[in-house]
Amino acid sequence: MLINKDCRHFRGDIPCKPHKEFGVHCEGCRHYDKIEFKILIIKLDAAGDVLRTTCVLPGLKEKYPHSHITWLTRKESLPLFNNNNMVGTVIDYSADSFLQIQSEDYDLIINTDAAPKSARLAEVACGIKKVGFGYHKRGFIYPFNKEAQRWFEMGLFDDIKKANTLTYQQIILDMIGLAPSRHEIVLKLSDDEEKFAREFSDKKGIDKEGLTIGLNTGAGGRWKFKKWTVEGFSNLIEMINKDLPKAKILLYGGPEEKERNSYLGSKYPYVIDTGCENSLREFISLMDISDILVTGDTMALHIGVALKKKVVALFGPTSPAEIDLYGRGKKVYADIKCLCCYRQTCDVSPNCMEQITPEMVFNAIKGLI
Repeated sequence: MLINKDCRHFRGDIPCKPHKEFGVHCEGCRHYDKIEFKILIIKLDAAGDVLRTTCVLPGLKEKYPHSHITWLTRKESLPLFNNNNMVGTVIDYSADSFLQIQSEDYDLIINTDAAPKSARLAEVACGIKKVGFGYHKRGFIYPFNKEAQRWFEMGLFDDIKKANTLTYQQIILDMIGLAPSRHEIVLKLSDDEEKFAREFSDKKGIDKEGLTIGLNTGAGGRWKFKKWTVEGFSNLIEMINKDLPKAKILLYGGPEEKERNSYLGSKYPYVIDTGCENSLREFISLMDISDILVTGDTMALHIGVALKKKVVALFGPTSPAEIDLYGRGKKVYADIKCLCCYRQTCDVSPNCMEQITPEMVFNAIKGLI
């Protein structure tokens, strides 16, 4: 009996989907889709960086149209790949995944992070060609290919990082040998998720024809100085309400923003708090309601860009140059020498985020209307 083990639908342990749906066997099956090229992408940290790295998928599919892509990441990032038909298999960082990447042969292995855990994974994975970063037997990270050298040096030397003018997308696409292009971040909502957002809008009286401005007030726990000030958001809300009285203002955040969003919501009853206990996919769905998103350099920024929103991005300790807004946004940052310091502590007063004024942010919003 013919069994197409190289078919995209083949599982080995259970019947394939076409057989379950149509009762077909491999002989003469019109659903046969041969895998000619296998790719492993390793991208563990952090969720926002995982999302923006999906910009490589359209280029890979153009270059290797009959490929199967496996993506290895952390458990918290798995939902980012829901409805993503460019990735055939998504596996989480676990003991089972170690076995899988060592027992399968890949034509191309991509690891974009010069970090010990991902570099070790790339080193032990079985593949014909490897790009990005591996882990040397003498105990250090090294670039697999010369195109990865630039990103490697930027991770080692602050002055090189600060002097960089290329976007993350440009650097990563070059690293893996894809032509420079405008490949977008890949993120798609399901019908149910779009319905969830519509129902929330209807409940809150949000007219899809009106202007909706979303304020993502936090930046996670790792980078304290990625967050704009509560006072800044407060004054911005007052400006929006005064000059754009018909605009709806939405607050976004996670558990760490619960206190500040509760404060802003109680101070300004006309502001709509989307909640701080949403799942990742609910957070993404609710963010799709906004026309313009104001956010720091955090996961919400990459979600907004992926959803093709107009984005006002606020920068302090991280690099504005690395962020690609695809021509749909404005970057706001203070004129300060230590900008893009990548430090988690700061003794400058006022610091880079405190020097961003509400007027600067509001002018950026008006420039996108």
